[in-house]
Amino acid sequence: MSASSPSSRALLRARAQECGGCGRAARESAGRTADCEELRGGGWRPAPGSSSSAADTSTLAAAALALLLVQGLVVWSFSALEEGEEADMNAQQRKNRSPDKAEHSKDPGNSAGRRAWKSRGKAGRSGSEVARVAREANPRSKLSTRLHVPQETWRNLTRDGDTGSVEGPHPTDRVFIPKCDIKGKDALSALSRATTQKCQQEIADIVCLHQLGQIMPKSLPRYCQTTGKMTSGLQWEESDVGAPPPENPLRIVYMLVVHGRAVRQLKRLIKAIYHKDHFYYIHVDQRSNYLHNEAVQLAQHYTNIRVTPWRMITIWGGASLLTMYLRSMQDLLEMSDWPWDFFINLSATDYPTRTNEELVLFLSKYRDKNFLKSHGRDNARFIKKQGLDRLFHECDSHMWRLGERQIPEGIVVDGGSDWFALTNKFVKYVTSTNDVLVSELRRFYKYTLLPAESFFHTVLENSHDCNTLVDNNLRVTNWNRKLGCRCQYKHIVDWCGCSPNDFKPQDVVRLQQLSRPTFFARKFESSVNQEVLDILDAHLFGEPVPGTPGLKGYWENVYHSLEGQRALSDVTMTAYTSFTRLALRELQSPEQLNKKRSCSFASDGFPFAVEVYFYDDHFQGYLVTQKVHPSSTLEFWMMPRGSFRIVDQTGAANRIQSLEVGTEWDPKERIFRNFGGLIGPMDEPVAVQKWTHGVNVTVTVVWIDPTYIIAASYDISVDSEADFTQYKPPLSRPLRPGVWKVRLLHFWELLAEVKFLVIPLTYRNKEPLQGGDRWLHAGPSRGQYMEQNFQALSGILSLPPRVEVEQEANRRSELLGKDLEKWTDDGLSSFWSVGGVCTKTASSFCPSLPICSDTHWSSMSPDSKSDMGPVGHDGRLR
Repeated sequence: MSASSPSSRALLRARAQECGGCGRAARESAGRTADCEELRGGGWRPAPGSSSSAADTSTLAAAALALLLVQGLVVWSFSALEEGEEADMNAQQRKNRSPDKAEHSKDPGNSAGRRAWKSRGKAGRSGSEVARVAREANPRSKLSTRLHVPQETWRNLTRDGDTGSVEGPHPTDRVFIPKCDIKGKDALSALSRATTQKCQQEIADIVCLHQLGQIMPKSLPRYCQTTGKMTSGLQWEESDVGAPPPENPLRIVYMLVVHGRAVRQLKRLIKAIYHKDHFYYIHVDQRSNYLHNEAVQLAQHYTNIRVTPWRMITIWGGASLLTMYLRSMQDLLEMSDWPWDFFINLSATDYPTRTNEELVLFLSKYRDKNFLKSHGRDNARFIKKQGLDRLFHECDSHMWRLGERQIPEGIVVDGGSDWFALTNKFVKYVTSTNDVLVSELRRFYKYTLLPAESFFHTVLENSHDCNTLVDNNLRVTNWNRKLGCRCQYKHIVDWCGCSPNDFKPQDVVRLQQLSRPTFFARKFESSVNQEVLDILDAHLFGEPVPGTPGLKGYWENVYHSLEGQRALSDVTMTAYTSFTRLALRELQSPEQLNKKRSCSFASDGFPFAVEVYFYDDHFQGYLVTQKVHPSSTLEFWMMPRGSFRIVDQTGAANRIQSLEVGTEWDPKERIFRNFGGLIGPMDEPVAVQKWTHGVNVTVTVVWIDPTYIIAASYDISVDSEADFTQYKPPLSRPLRPGVWKVRLLHFWELLAEVKFLVIPLTYRNKEPLQGGDRWLHAGPSRGQYMEQNFQALSGILSLPPRVEVEQEANRRSELLGKDLEKWTDDGLSSFWSVGGVCTKTASSFCPSLPICSDTHWSSMSPDSKSDMGPVGHDGRLR
């Protein structure tokens, strides 16, 4: 249908009338105010409150004024946070330029973005007023009694103790009133947003001390006799490869700082860098209990691998990261049986680009040098960009910006990457000396954003050993700042930061074009792309033997019974138990019964473990390990069924490649981190379109719920070089359980459609659904997902009548127990199929079942990339 045909114009008019003149009709009416707002992707969405009456408007205005005192602080904080980085990026998104066209940034490897907002003046408020602001912003607080803050508490604020927490936030009923008049919007905003009394107390006390000038050093000594930056330009000659080992080879301690669940990638890294002469010290974030348990088991098999006996919660940009490093360094210096020469920190997303032998040969030539990468720009600009002239404090797993501060006089402040290689001598200096330079810098960096990116640089550059600094951290980082600098950490830090991209095969050329010596690269994620690691392995260790098992597979745990069900959401609890029922039912199907009638099992409690499975860098589904009766342990492979179809690929519409709906969209890597797309009634799904390059095109996206309610409709303008477009419509919840459809249309002709399932939940708050929870499956209030009602488009979209399906949906919303489980199972079976079932050990009850270790798909099958065996005669694991 062409855009100029009469029927097409009628459809457009119907849609324009329905949404108050939005979309193209609004844009064509130059003299009329459109009740729509532009999407980031160039489309529109309904403007909130566009249909309100004058009386409603005045009522809302009065309510808004009543809340302004408290909310203004919060809104100012976050809107200002987005002014800098996000304003530029949003303008770029509205143009829909392809991120892939962006050149890799030439900035070195520090991760701070530029200043998130500028100070807008100072304001003073009394202690009682600040208490009231904090109380109103945090309803759980009841600040009614003035408490005395002991002097010991104040003294403790300035000591060099641990910053952050090794146990996380501690909610408390203690109340406080600041002992001074808090000045500055930053501090007031932090107080209003802090979630615990303990954190509010810390913020208030620190700000009061800072206002008295008692927390920051005024000046520090500089011992370095050289002016200017130390830039020793050491080179790595390829002719050095294969040279005989040094007479006295040095020994390295690798500090592995890890979190998450990717234990196989951690093992693959250790296997690649392992040698019996080196040492491996692992710190696992306190929130990553499954990974910690696996690391402890791993360390029991090797005398030169140890796990820290303590754990901390470390956050991006937090002071806790520097505290963790200094504490780990102190541990290592006290291990008399570990005589190490160099300290190298790595994460599980790092990987070597050269062999251990080459690294030892290089460091042996420069055994007195410290390798740290500097920012490489004007120092004043770096200080502003890094936020070093701002006071920060970490509590409640958040870095709070509290105001301005002065850089100590007399020293040169430097920084860059927080990945480094340091000598044993320098590590002793920063951890054990009583030198005023070190002790005062430790105090300064205790209240600093991204301290690990600057502390070691600044200490070394002002010390007697400044001539040992080499401006090279021996690694390459895959920076693509147009994708990686999107203020993605603003939920944990009051600043805009950046994160590097994962390496993919097309990025390997970057590793071959470097003039400086490099031995490691980052970042790598096997769940995003494993092929690039295979390329590096082939370069380092040679091509694998044909037929080696597990080369293309990758498995990553998402649940283990050791963590308990608290580690799961209601959605995943519902899905995993349903997967078990579907798989056991498959074993009892007529086809299986004809093979062996004894293949009948009953589940023994909740699933034991769940893994996501990838093959050749494509998601293949979930692997559910389940203990069953009669006594066996089975594993089920649940495979996703395709639900995307392209209807028309003619003309401008031939650009569409895929249409997906999910949650946990990662705009940096452009994938859904919720790999299986498990969505529940209270989730907020996102629709993402992938395009080839071509002519500009405007498309319409329509969301249809299981009862044929048109939940949302909006336009997206797709630029000629756009690769991805995405939008999360602000749908009212709960979403109606069942099969949803998202349609992509061009001039109201269907281009593509994807179906997705909103899962009926069998659990709420980790307990089986009760009668009082039926609202969860009844859809949104008044059956409307947005302020605008889009049902007038039903005829245009040729939707069937709603009466019968709505009656059936209302009936299902009342289901509980076994009837509810059947509804859930029927829905999931439309999107998932049983790809295989295996048994951990041979089953006499079902001899036809394969042993899991003999399959290619099971998480118990061999994985040569990550399986760690005995140390070889050459001291290596591979």
